[in-house]
Amino acid sequence: MTGYATVGYFESLRSIPVNHLLLALILVAVYFVGNFNPAITLGKARGIDIRSEGSGNAGTTNALRTMGKKAAAITFAVDVLKGFLPAALTLHFFGLAYAMLCGLAVMLGHMWPALYELKGGKGVATTFGVLLAVDPILALILIAIVLLTVAAVRMVSAGVILAAVAAIPVSHFFHPWYPGWILFVAALIVIKHLGNIKRILNGSESKIRFGGKEKKNSDSDGSKRG
Repeated sequence: MTGYATVGYFESLRSIPVNHLLLALILVAVYFVGNFNPAITLGKARGIDIRSEGSGNAGTTNALRTMGKKAAAITFAVDVLKGFLPAALTLHFFGLAYAMLCGLAVMLGHMWPALYELKGGKGVATTFGVLLAVDPILALILIAIVLLTVAAVRMVSAGVILAAVAAIPVSHFFHPWYPGWILFVAALIVIKHLGNIKRILNGSESKIRFGGKEKKNSDSDGSKRG
């Protein structure tokens, strides 16, 4: 992987001969893999649309709120695998630069799925899966930041936002990644959490209880969270 750090990203893409039509088909296929959303699927099996329940987000935290621990665990595991498998396979066959490109495709497919009117999840678990494939050390460092922050302030969103911001200097320190790729991924996560940032700043963001249920602040405005 260190060889990729000595050349630009686009130079890396050009260094590996790949049929452009094949690459386009792979990226489209991977995007639609990202469209598959376990939280929405599990919700439909129970007769609910998770995007209209709880926070309205089709992800792990809202699955925990609305459907319980088992559904949340399944959602997290599937979303991680959804990011890990395409990136890992592309890394094996085409190299790191293409794995990162496919990683972006699956993230975008999860966050803005064409099959669900562009209303997907926030991409945290799927991004974690991509990072596990392309740089597991970075992935574990960032998940540690999330867990430590959640333990300290009991807000999942705060941990995710801090990890997204920290990914930029951390990735450069431990591995000289393409800064544009990391910056773009971090920006996607932050954009998806703009509502959470607003609620953190005004003190109305939901907190979790480690027994499993969330604690909502008394000054909540009743708006959707997650």
